[in-house]
Amino acid sequence: MNGGAIAAYYFAAASSAANGEMVMKRLPILAVLILATGVGLRAQVVDTTVCDVLKNPASFNGKMVRLTGTVSAGLDQFLIRDKDCGQSVNGIWLDYPPGTKGKAGPIAVLELQAAHNFAGTYTAPARAAVTLEKDKEFKQFDSLLAQTHVKDPGICLGCTRYEVTATLTGRLDGVADATLQRDAAGKIVGLGGFGNMNAYPARLVLQSVAGVAQKPLDYSKSDSTVTGEPVVYSNSFNAFDPAGIAQQSAGAMGADPGAVAIQKDAAVYGKKGENNGVLIGFGTANEAGPKDEAQGSQDSPDGVLYECIFDNLDRLTKNDQATAVIHMGQHVNDLRNLPAGEVATPYVLENNAWVITVSTVAHLGEKFLTLPGGYLFLSSTWPAADRESMMEDALTNFLTREEFLGK
Repeated sequence: MNGGAIAAYYFAAASSAANGEMVMKRLPILAVLILATGVGLRAQVVDTTVCDVLKNPASFNGKMVRLTGTVSAGLDQFLIRDKDCGQSVNGIWLDYPPGTKGKAGPIAVLELQAAHNFAGTYTAPARAAVTLEKDKEFKQFDSLLAQTHVKDPGICLGCTRYEVTATLTGRLDGVADATLQRDAAGKIVGLGGFGNMNAYPARLVLQSVAGVAQKPLDYSKSDSTVTGEPVVYSNSFNAFDPAGIAQQSAGAMGADPGAVAIQKDAAVYGKKGENNGVLIGFGTANEAGPKDEAQGSQDSPDGVLYECIFDNLDRLTKNDQATAVIHMGQHVNDLRNLPAGEVATPYVLENNAWVITVSTVAHLGEKFLTLPGGYLFLSSTWPAADRESMMEDALTNFLTREEFLGK
């Protein structure tokens, strides 16, 4: 896609971007004591590293581990990372035990679940319970990661103030393959993984935290650019119908190629009350519950339930809610429509979702979009000739340095 087509995709300036949409092509820019099976035992804790776990996650499955890493949170991110491990996902997903009621974590998560009519053979794994030590260190850890960065008038979706380095102990859940597996006919017959889009092959369910140290994220460069008056939206607001808000907002965008792509992602949720396998849930998106890996009781057109969980929506303002819902809708569309034989890499999936997100923001009349960590992704002050490369650089740096995804 050339620069003109890219600009058209985002800013509805031309119709030439209508051609060449292939779902899984990368859209060009524009995570001591354990209670085991009811018997109180002191399990041996394995000292390891993030990269060692990611080399063979399945070999750590069910073990209590202790590792040191940097934890970051974002729109659909809650991960422990150390360095580039040379993997497609260079982080371990982090979850709190059920009932923690922690403040930190992702705003939205897409969880994939085998539906009642799942085409493959599925057995829910048995997991030993973890009891979290809610001591002073944990409270500091959780509080720091929950603090947000806000800069009007633009949108800073999922932006937190700090990243936190700590030594974490917990139960490691690991799988050999976190991708969706399809048979020759294209039916989904296998799924695994944890976290957003089940894309993470390893998850740490937290037991304790030690050695907490914080580092403020630098938003000074983006903040110095974001100026002016906030955008005032005319659409109605209903906190209990986020899909309706997204569909209403998308429907008012017109019929240019960018708007059509946005409308398709908003429409993935279906009409209210429709059973199309895409669900919206409200509540904590930072806890690992038994039901997360259980087989669902509902059917789905492709045998998979796509549950978009929003963290009570109290972390999304009216201005951000439609954008976040459409972002998750792009994830669903990419995964559901993956052509047979293709692999949906996390980098491509996140790239596509943020491409749609910036298009949504621009169509809504916003002039600025900052990504978590201070990466300015959209600015009305950029020269038109430089916009393509500046957006490309911002998104690439965000995906590799903040979300720690390998190309």
